[in-house]
Parts: sequence; C-alpha cells; structure tokens
Amino acid sequence: MPPPHPETATAAPAPGLARIAAGITLFHPTPAQVAALPSRLPDGLGARLAYANSPLDGQTRDMLARAGFTLLGDGTNRGIAEALNRLAAAAQAAGGECLYLLDQDAAAAPSLPGALLAGRDRLRARGLAPAVIGPAASAAPGHKAPAYPARAGEAAVAGLSPVQFVATSGTLLDLAAFARTGPFRADFFIDGVELEWCFRAWSLGHGTYCDPSVCLPHRVGGGTIRRLGLTMPRQPLFRMATYLRNSVYAWRLPHLPLSWKLAQGLYLPLQALLYWADSGWRPAVLGRLAGAARDGLMGRLGPPRDLPR
Repeated sequence: MPPPHPETATAAPAPGLARIAAGITLFHPTPAQVAALPSRLPDGLGARLAYANSPLDGQTRDMLARAGFTLLGDGTNRGIAEALNRLAAAAQAAGGECLYLLDQDAAAAPSLPGALLAGRDRLRARGLAPAVIGPAASAAPGHKAPAYPARAGEAAVAGLSPVQFVATSGTLLDLAAFARTGPFRADFFIDGVELEWCFRAWSLGHGTYCDPSVCLPHRVGGGTIRRLGLTMPRQPLFRMATYLRNSVYAWRLPHLPLSWKLAQGLYLPLQALLYWADSGWRPAVLGRLAGAARDGLMGRLGPPRDLPR
C-alpha cells in the first residue's frame, strides 16, 4: 500500500516517540505559522524546543508556551548553524536520543518523525550508525526541490537510500552521532551548513539516509531562476553570496569528496552567471558575488556583512 500523502496523513502515535525532541527554528514567523506548529507534531514527543533567530512579540511567545515549547535564544540572529547547535544541546540535556528538526513553514505530516525513527532503528539493528534520516524532498508550488545525490559505493538498506546530504528541515538527527561528528559550522552561518556537516559525518562512519516512502515539500528561496536549461532557487543577494563563499571555502576541507569539489568548480561559476543575469546584469551584484568568492578563498567567514536586520 502506498504511503499517505504528507499533508493528509494523520498523527497516529508511534512507539518510542518520547525519545525524540522536536526543534523548530524561528525567523520572523507569522502568527499563522506559529499557530500551525502544534499540528505538525505528534502527541508523545519528548521536549518541544524553539529557537528564536529574530525578536518575537508577546503574542508569539504566549502561543509557543501554550503549545508546550521551551523557547531558546534572545532574538539575535546568530544563523541557522548556531540555532541547530543550541537546539541539539538542549535536546541532549533533556535526555533525547534524537532531534526532529523543522522549519517554521514546513508542511510536515505529524506522522513524519515516527516514520523516520522507525527507519533509524532499522539501520541500527543492522549495525549501522546513521547520523541523520530525512524524507524525500518535493517542491512546493513555484519552488525548486533540493536534490540529494546518492552516496557512491553505498547500497540501499532497510528501505532507506544512502545520500550525500539532506536539508535539515524535516530530518531526524541522531544525537549520539551528532556528539561524535561535532557541531554545525557556526561560521558558515546559513548556507551549506547541512552539506558540510553530512560530509563530515560520512567521513566518521555516520551515514546520511533518505526514506523514499515519506516526503516533505520544500520552499527554497523566493521562486526559481530558469535559464540555459538549468533551474536554481532565486535567493536574496546576501544568501547567494554566502552560499558562494561557503562553497568556495569548502574546497579546502578534506572530508568533501574530490568528485564533489570538481563538480562544484564547474557549477558555481555557472550559478553565479545565471544569478547575475537574473539581476539584470547589475555591476553591484557581480561585485558582491566576486567579493564572496574571494572571501571563501581567503577563509573570511562568519555573518554576511549585508545581513538584513
């Protein structure tokens, strides 16, 4: 029987959900997004955690408290990597085995964490030590779904597909593997964070897996750029620049495969060209992208200088 669609599945309780802490990252959430969060999570989870990467008003804080969330962060934007690290630390302190990560706008079925936990347990029963399990990605209307390249030399096991990396939203992070792999790179701030971490986890024997029986629609960027037969997310300039910077810097990291670095060496200039063309060939955009590539080569990381406040 085919799995239920993620937006129509019911929140059937799954055994062992108390082992999972839920972690939500918040950045200027709308009241509707906050109101929807309880319906995205099943009953029986362990700690419910939310990290504020932007200031939250009193109404939002009250809504989160009524839904059982513990609020972390003081509203300062410290980047997605630091938010994930703080959520993982709080989940570990609460006694969780796993952390279920979710973006504020992710239309996730409440059955998703239970399905991912079952997959994680199947892998562990076969002697594997997964770092993270994620659902298959689909595209929300008007957006491009992230692509999860298969992990070369790794066979599917227990109904799960080994992949190079997954986006963090909708994934189940194994906290023991997280402790051994180390934190997400806070100096990457926002883009390429999960990619670098998953490659690092693979290098330490902790795999990244995708469960094709469940899926989650993704909303990457503000639409798509389509030129020359290629499709890429349309991002704000500071996001595109940070992605370019971090990707260039990652060429020096030994745990990223050479094949990935070579492919990126060909693809990144093309992405930059498409983005520049989409901007109307504005010189300021080209200058910002060139500066980002230079920052990556020189190892100048951290929060983007043009980060919106």
